[in-house]
Amino acid sequence: MPDLFDQPSAVPDSAPRPLADRLRPNNLSEVIGQEQALGPESPLGTMLASKRLTSIVFWGPPGVGKTTIARLLAQETDLHFTQISAIFTGVQDLRKLFEQAKLHRQNGRGTLLFVDEIHRFNKAQQDSFLPLMEDGTITLVGATTENPSFELNSALLSRAQVIVLTRLSLAALERLAQRAEKSADRALPLDGPAREALLEMADGDGRALLNLIEQVMGWKVPGKLDSAALSHRLMRRAAQYDKSGDAHYNLISALHKSVRGSDPDAALYWLARMIEGGEDPRYLARRLTRMAVEDIGLADPQAQAICLEAWQCYERLGSPEGDLALAQAVIYLALAPKSNAGYVAWKAAARLARQTGSHAPPKHILNAPTRLMKEEGYGTGYAYDHDAEDGFSGQNYFPEAVKRPVFYQPVARGFERDLGKRLDWFVKQRAKRAEP
Repeated sequence: MPDLFDQPSAVPDSAPRPLADRLRPNNLSEVIGQEQALGPESPLGTMLASKRLTSIVFWGPPGVGKTTIARLLAQETDLHFTQISAIFTGVQDLRKLFEQAKLHRQNGRGTLLFVDEIHRFNKAQQDSFLPLMEDGTITLVGATTENPSFELNSALLSRAQVIVLTRLSLAALERLAQRAEKSADRALPLDGPAREALLEMADGDGRALLNLIEQVMGWKVPGKLDSAALSHRLMRRAAQYDKSGDAHYNLISALHKSVRGSDPDAALYWLARMIEGGEDPRYLARRLTRMAVEDIGLADPQAQAICLEAWQCYERLGSPEGDLALAQAVIYLALAPKSNAGYVAWKAAARLARQTGSHAPPKHILNAPTRLMKEEGYGTGYAYDHDAEDGFSGQNYFPEAVKRPVFYQPVARGFERDLGKRLDWFVKQRAKRAEP
């Protein structure tokens, strides 16, 4: 039976091939920029040294070598290499593939099945791999740009090791550029700053860099181009950003933590990254308001109003003018005094409310609109605080069966410093009134 999933037969040397294809590494030692995954003490290095390759899921951005490494792993372990994409492979295709893998196994050879975009398979399709993984018919190597914890079945993840591949550093991209120059037997026609700009345009994607280099190498220019000339001829590669994927959650986390850490410059950077990536500014306005409530709270009550005003300003102006209102809100939040005392107090109160169920309020703070309720003691003994000399009665307002807790503990920063002084006074007055 012909293997429908093998790669096409070799094409003639004269056929056009992209530079990225021509420079594919021939062995794992030639792979650039993934030392943390391929070094002697790394997970893959340890597997290869023991000659026992288990199923793997490569998690990382585009253009960092997931497909290349999978192909070289098959070569290193003498496994039959089969490559599919979850985008184009259906149930019938999988059945044929599994039958061919079983035939290979009967002939004494295992199959390394590389599944690109594996997160696009549904649960049933992912589950179909499990029996063949368990009996050794296939060694699965999946590739995904999405967080496997959210996108892949727990059963599949329990049988595979997740290995993180990272975006290529500028140093790794420079090594890749030098390899391309050696292959072309000539240097890029760029001066130093332009060369650095070219590397930055790739945004950590090795394949994107080689495609850019191939374009630059095709230019007939006298001398070397500077950064301005390069930018005029090439469009900067769009930053990787998925409004519903990992980048969305990673960047909003970075923005939130930069605000919490009182770093306005970092916070502005992450805000700009999200807006440049196409994030909905209304989402950002909502999250900024949440930061004001959660991380600043009553240490600066004005912070919440600043966010709501910035939100309203954006709604009236739109982008790009309204973006500045959000940026100013970010600066204000980052520099505001921080307190999560209100957040902690609310969580503690909600937890006690769940635990104490249906305890009634004490009778002295219940209204008594009927005679029966008065006879039952509703409202008896209630002290009207405004009648007290200092405007504070000190009565208990918790259910009688609930021991008085302490939820709100203000920090000694910003406006909460004043609130703390007030709270201390009330505590002392309450203690005095409790004395016999």
